[in-house]
Amino acid sequence: MSSFFRPEAIAALTRWREVLMATAVILIGLWIALRPGGVIVTGFGYVVMALGSAFMVPAFRRARFLTGSEGPGAVQVDERRIVYMGPITGGTMALDDLRVLSVRRDGGDQVTWVLADTTQLLVIPVDAAGADALFDAFAALPGLNVDRLIQAVQSRTKGSQRLWVRERPLALTP
Repeated sequence: MSSFFRPEAIAALTRWREVLMATAVILIGLWIALRPGGVIVTGFGYVVMALGSAFMVPAFRRARFLTGSEGPGAVQVDERRIVYMGPITGGTMALDDLRVLSVRRDGGDQVTWVLADTTQLLVIPVDAAGADALFDAFAALPGLNVDRLIQAVQSRTKGSQRLWVRERPLALTP
């Protein structure tokens, strides 16, 4: 049985679903605030609108970060550990061990995340299945500019771009 919607439309709706849900929450809050019912009902509507607005910013950033899931391999993020299982290579890396985060675009349209620690290099296609979980993992890195991260994924410039470097190694004692 075929779908009523084209696959491209379903992909776009899936990518922007969080933004659409936040917009729906804002509109429901506006509807509640504009209904007659007194100060409490109006105030509740404004609170619902504020909550929807608070969720809109990270939802919009996450939607801009996503590039699809048709790439090779699969990514999992579990307890601050990134696991990549690819058709040829793979590996794991803890976010606490990560020293350098870069994005690399080759001559074609292949874009990859390059994660480096002191002993290994982990290369993950940005469109691998489950790679959307990397947004929250990378956003947890101290001092990372999330807007620069999103721009690097969307850029068409060839080459490698360093996005984050750990300033100093983590110590067991302060």
